[in-house]
Amino acid sequence: MTAQIMDGKAVGAAIRREVAEGTAELRARGFRAPGLAAVLIGENPASKVYVSSKVKACAEAGIFSDKIERPATVTTEDVLQIVRDLNTREDIDGILVQLPIPKQVDEGAVLRAIDPTKDVDGFHPVNMGNLVLDQRGFEPCTPAGIMELLKRSGVDLKGKNAVVVGRSHIVGKPMALMLLREHATVTICHSRTQDLPGVCRQADVLVAAIGKPALITHDFIKPGAVVVDVGINRVTDPAEAERYFGGDPDRMKQVREKGSTLVGDVLPTAMWEKASLYTPVPGGVGPLTIAMLLSNTLKSAQMRLRA
Repeated sequence: MTAQIMDGKAVGAAIRREVAEGTAELRARGFRAPGLAAVLIGENPASKVYVSSKVKACAEAGIFSDKIERPATVTTEDVLQIVRDLNTREDIDGILVQLPIPKQVDEGAVLRAIDPTKDVDGFHPVNMGNLVLDQRGFEPCTPAGIMELLKRSGVDLKGKNAVVVGRSHIVGKPMALMLLREHATVTICHSRTQDLPGVCRQADVLVAAIGKPALITHDFIKPGAVVVDVGINRVTDPAEAERYFGGDPDRMKQVREKGSTLVGDVLPTAMWEKASLYTPVPGGVGPLTIAMLLSNTLKSAQMRLRA
């Protein structure tokens, strides 16, 4: 059996093109462009990269973006005021507060303050509740992107056993609900699950989102399973990279020349040798998250403009 790659880059690019077409149609009908506001707090390098990527993606899709930056010393009230102001702006359809935020800021209070009709990240309790009740709302971007990837890759979920490893509110829990909505039989695993390999081996569709490099090995994967690897972990040790990638010359070259390479939560050789379909890291799930953020922003604009 030869495992096939589910190409997140290609699917993400297709979703972005669809968003750009939708935005162009709005403008052609005399409406304004959709608007997204990104709130960036502090100097976290990864957060800066993520926000810059989102701003660039907005420009490519014809979406107006406004980046609002504040120092790491900001207070909860300061951030709440920013959110209140954005809630009332007519040119803003989507609000995202880039996580993580400094510990002195009450993350829950900030996320709850976002107008649910502008919550394009899908983290507001109202939108989470809508997901539980199968009602219309915004869905968290990473699991929503995975569902698009599975659909566009021809994966039929009806009646399949799906196992989600990880129970975060960003990926694990909403992922399980979305799989359940498509009539899969769903199990959620976590750090206290007994016989984790045995549970995972029952999966026709296995989603790994636990944040531990290469935790899921050959022993976890049912032959022919569909494997979705959400993890992004940086590897700097050449011996570790050798163990993860089976001496893949391209990966070893990355470690030598760039000092690191990326590995997901699934051992790459295990996916290559046992899965029927799998997502690579990088290039699998990552490109879908921003694509779905743009899609949610367009959807918000269409609803708010009644277009």
